[in-house]
Amino acid sequence: MERNIIKVEKVKKYFSELLVLNDVSLKIQRSNVVVICGPSGCGKSTLLKCINGLEGLNSGDIIINGKSILDKKNLRAIRLELGMVFQQFNLFPHKTVLENIILSPIINLGVNKDEAIVNGRKLLERVGILQKENKFPSSLSGGQQQRVAIARGLAMQPKIMMFDEPTSALDPEMIKEVLDVMIELAHDGMTMIVVTHEMGFAKEVADKIVMMDEGRIIEESIPNEFFGNPKKDRTKHFLSKILK
Repeated sequence: MERNIIKVEKVKKYFSELLVLNDVSLKIQRSNVVVICGPSGCGKSTLLKCINGLEGLNSGDIIINGKSILDKKNLRAIRLELGMVFQQFNLFPHKTVLENIILSPIINLGVNKDEAIVNGRKLLERVGILQKENKFPSSLSGGQQQRVAIARGLAMQPKIMMFDEPTSALDPEMIKEVLDVMIELAHDGMTMIVVTHEMGFAKEVADKIVMMDEGRIIEESIPNEFFGNPKKDRTKHFLSKILK
């Protein structure tokens, strides 16, 4: 089995005239946690959207579990292998917490409703909010809603979970409850790509930290090297601002 579950190969992405991803290459091994950081507008979120097919590529390729994202026939299968958690929770407001979780497995995986409910309750227990299964999203805190969003992603039994700044819309006291769930996922061996400024999380669980700037990957290394001995001046400057 190929060790690298994701291979990003010389990807370029333009938004009209603006080059957002400039010759980006990245390999991610199974069960690894890769944290992507960098200043706003450097291409982090666009890279995630390219990996799950929400954005097309101008050149290059992305191989996920042996399947090229350029082959349109692969797109549905690839998306089923990827769970995605966004900055905004994107829960259906008119459905209960449990209904939010079981909807996609029933529709997209053909899971019967009783089985989906059993699995959904297990996931809610895993993220620590089983007692909220019959509540509507509007009655939950931001941290609780994000944990529901994580459970919803896990309900599709993905091989890879991707997180796009999952704590940036949360109040400080709610950040830890979401990061704790993500840390547990990492310890369970889930392959994860996390765009975040939470450097404590990166230090604790990342196998690799990737620094982006102006659409390029300028540095990637293990946490000890990234924080203890960054090679690029741009990385040093970024860390000096974010670790204050």
